[in-house]
Amino acid sequence: LPVAVAFPKSTEEVSQIAKICHESRVPMIPYSGGSSVEGHFSAPFGGISIDFMNMNRILQVQSEDMNVQVQPSVSWMDLNEKIKNTGLFFPIDPGPSAQIGGMVGTNCSGTNAIKYGTMRNWVVNLTVVLSDGTILKTRRRPRKSSAGYDLNSLFVGSEGTLGLVTEVTLKLATIPSDTGIAVVTFPTVRDAAAMAAEVVQKSVPIGAVEILDEVLMNVINRMGATSRTWAEVPTLFFKFAGTKASVADSINQVQQISKKHPTIDFQFESDPVKQKALWSARKEALWSMLALRESDGHVWSTDVAVPLSKVAELIELSKEDLRGLGLFGSILGHIGDGNFHETILFEDKDRENVEHCVHKMVHRALEMEGTCTGEHGIGLGKKEFLREEVGDVSIEVMRTIKKSLDPKWLMNPGKIFDYSTWANVF
Repeated sequence: LPVAVAFPKSTEEVSQIAKICHESRVPMIPYSGGSSVEGHFSAPFGGISIDFMNMNRILQVQSEDMNVQVQPSVSWMDLNEKIKNTGLFFPIDPGPSAQIGGMVGTNCSGTNAIKYGTMRNWVVNLTVVLSDGTILKTRRRPRKSSAGYDLNSLFVGSEGTLGLVTEVTLKLATIPSDTGIAVVTFPTVRDAAAMAAEVVQKSVPIGAVEILDEVLMNVINRMGATSRTWAEVPTLFFKFAGTKASVADSINQVQQISKKHPTIDFQFESDPVKQKALWSARKEALWSMLALRESDGHVWSTDVAVPLSKVAELIELSKEDLRGLGLFGSILGHIGDGNFHETILFEDKDRENVEHCVHKMVHRALEMEGTCTGEHGIGLGKKEFLREEVGDVSIEVMRTIKKSLDPKWLMNPGKIFDYSTWANVF
């Protein structure tokens, strides 16, 4: 735990805090939404938690340039609510409690990633306070630049280990004029994955394609979180966005592809109210799973990403491991880009088995030329897998970058990798 919590209101106050901490060798741990599942805001070496709750303002909306400047504790959902009258929106959509600072730190994504990419694709510039209090602005406000090193990409995904992000300028997208939702059910996960892969390979314009396994569909029914009862089989949820004609064409293409696969049912809706009902299972999936947890129970949620051709195999093997150990878990995935989440409910006595199961899945993902995390980040829990994934040389390059920006190893220490002999720690 941290020994103290600071609540700055401006970049200048963050800079003053950093200068004091730097002089006294006090670790600094950034905190915004608190939705991390990899321990990013924990304080294994004590220090000060810098809570950005008072830095939650939208500083400027430049609608003619399609961008917005915000502080780190702005929620992406609040942002979209407040700018909707401009006809623009911010398309990165992770968990509903996520805030912009943490989203930058983990390079997160969400259901819209197959159409809009990840957080890195939407950052125009950053204001960052370095470990000694120096204030850095990564670039100006063009939509693109080839001037010098790309400092945005350096800080996006760095999990607060290189500096404290205090302001972010984001690109915005135009709110689509029309949308559609389709839900397709299958006998097996492999069948669902095969259809999703063909849709992606044929470049059908889709806004999202999500997979929920039969366990999760059962949980949604049991918890009564939606207004209907769902088939308890592997299910794909498609989202479409664009003009009325383009949405109709995309839905038709997906429906034609579905006829080549062993589907059970195909439903689609163009009416906005009915779309919400059809998408509701995807929206309520995680909350339904969490609601099933006993008062003394635990939840372990993790993610990996693999090439599209390997998704079905990895999901099937992971589900076999869960069954073999008698564990209760479900699979939810952004299957269009090979990223999926495994969520396991367990009691204290099962912790060792759960850890074994999760680690086995991550090792398999790496063996399949995938990554140990598609969007959650490394944090405390996946440091050993990062080394396995990128190798010693890449880790040492990362250490060298950190040493140049944070020579006292004060910025969110213990995350991504552990300190090495260059750091005279604390």
